[in-house]
Amino acid sequence: MEKEEILLQKRLIELSRTAYQRGIVMFSDFLNLNELNILHTTPKDMLFAQYETFGGYASSERQMAAFLPDALCYEYQYPFSAIRICPLGKKFAEELSHRDYLGAVLNLGIERCTIGDILVLGKEAVVFVEDQIADFLTDNLTRIRHTSVMAKREDISSFHYEPAYEVIKGTVASVRLDSLLAQAFGSSRSRLSGLIEGKKVFVNGKLILSNGYRIKEEDVISVRGLGKFKYMGILSETRKGRCYVEIRKYI
Repeated sequence: MEKEEILLQKRLIELSRTAYQRGIVMFSDFLNLNELNILHTTPKDMLFAQYETFGGYASSERQMAAFLPDALCYEYQYPFSAIRICPLGKKFAEELSHRDYLGAVLNLGIERCTIGDILVLGKEAVVFVEDQIADFLTDNLTRIRHTSVMAKREDISSFHYEPAYEVIKGTVASVRLDSLLAQAFGSSRSRLSGLIEGKKVFVNGKLILSNGYRIKEEDVISVRGLGKFKYMGILSETRKGRCYVEIRKYI
């Protein structure tokens, strides 16, 4: 691991130690896919407490870890909020991208680790942020590019989000990771194998470095810089033994 990754692992271990010793729930900042992989691959005997992760909705990518003491017998709440960002005048509002929203938030001096996923929903967006900066964000985020906006808290307990997707069906030689990547992103296996070697491909949040990794039904594959998709399974087999599969690519 790189130096920064080793330091992150040490911080996560220390959070688990504090949860165990003090009997309280300890929370990390929002963790990206690589950081979540470091957590998930840390040997269990190095952690002092069990943990769970959540990012605001079922398929969230950036998630916060909660380290739970053995004596925990009560419900707990993750210390983050959902903020809905709306244009003051929808008629004249620009088409804002994920990058636009993220840039506007970071320009306020907010650190990336305190921000979870940003969901662009038409001309609005929902961003998950740690509670400690929620009020600051709602008070100070008033403009994104040339569009005047209003930021307000969303009731996170009733928030529900199902990402839109396109269905892709086609034949592959096998349900290896590289074959499904080629099917999902319309490129050659040899070209996409560099993404795997470059540590940019995750299956269910776990970093995968093998082209031949076997994918199972309902696995979610995330590729940094390209997007993610869910493998739904084999629909049938051709006479030549190829697999006719279905993929749901998130858009």
